[in-house]
Amino acid sequence: MEVRVQNIRKEFGRFPALNDVSLDIRSGELIALLGPSGSGKTTLLRLIAGLETPTEGTVYFGEEDASKKTVQERNIGFVFQHYALFRHMTVLDNVSFGLKVRKASRRPPAAEIRARALELLELVQLGGLEKRYPAQLSGGQRQRVALARAMAVEPNVLLLDEPFGALDAQVRKELRRWLREIHDRTGHTTVFVTHDQDEALELADRVVVMSKGKIEQIGTPDEIYDQPNSPFVFGFIGESNIIPVRVGNGQLWIGDRSIGVSASGEADGLAHLYFRPHDVELLDDSDGSIAGTVAVSRRVAGTRHVELDIGISDCRVEIELPPEMAAADGSRLAFRPTRWRLFREGAAG
Repeated sequence: MEVRVQNIRKEFGRFPALNDVSLDIRSGELIALLGPSGSGKTTLLRLIAGLETPTEGTVYFGEEDASKKTVQERNIGFVFQHYALFRHMTVLDNVSFGLKVRKASRRPPAAEIRARALELLELVQLGGLEKRYPAQLSGGQRQRVALARAMAVEPNVLLLDEPFGALDAQVRKELRRWLREIHDRTGHTTVFVTHDQDEALELADRVVVMSKGKIEQIGTPDEIYDQPNSPFVFGFIGESNIIPVRVGNGQLWIGDRSIGVSASGEADGLAHLYFRPHDVELLDDSDGSIAGTVAVSRRVAGTRHVELDIGISDCRVEIELPPEMAAADGSRLAFRPTRWRLFREGAAG
């Protein structure tokens, strides 16, 4: 089912939670709504579900205006962060619930409901646990039951609100891989909300980065990470360094020192240089580089992270080095960014 959000505005009192948001979600796509707290991502999910009504704008399911339809009429599957399972019901009854409470005209026979629930429990790798109660399951197992219950009604759209937020890091990682496999096998149009960039980049076909009630950028995980279109996206996705520079004569300068980065075609003036810690090459400490004194050096998994004091107030730079490379405090290193973006003075933040 294709979902289209068109010029949506949502106000709570006078507070605009969403401001003129438009988004096309393709049928069978797995979309991540990613952003910090207060960015509007959960509000957008709830508007798609029908749990909120837009102040302005329209939500389409296919070619049909769904804005005035209830959650039930939209046939939504919803998975919450805290499972929302019925504690007094068995796993089988929890998964069957959505089908059992349908109107008689749309309710499948009892034997068919049971067969479908058992089939879904096998799909989510919980076969044999149908007689247990939620309290007898781990957090990861409960979330699998919640997903099976959401899929039981054969939803037009599957919506997940921070589905792994209550789980520990290792379980989250396992369930991310598992959810992607389930999606590829079932083909549900799926939208999930997260503030975890690793989760979004690993799981989604496309990522929608949100900030302050607006969409900052929509793209594949590669596009979002490698081609961020704004200072916010560059700073929010992955690790980044920001250095104030001056553009002059087709070169980038820090003070009166050229850093050896060509900026041909850029107008002269002040700007901010953005780059990732791993997108650097080490150089001799000479003109045509950024040089600094090692302030902190620490081993992080397969790399060494080094913070450099480059002589600019409130501006330390972090770069990644091979783990075996010595970088004693107080020693001097010089480097040059190999991939970077330039944003004009006043655009950063």
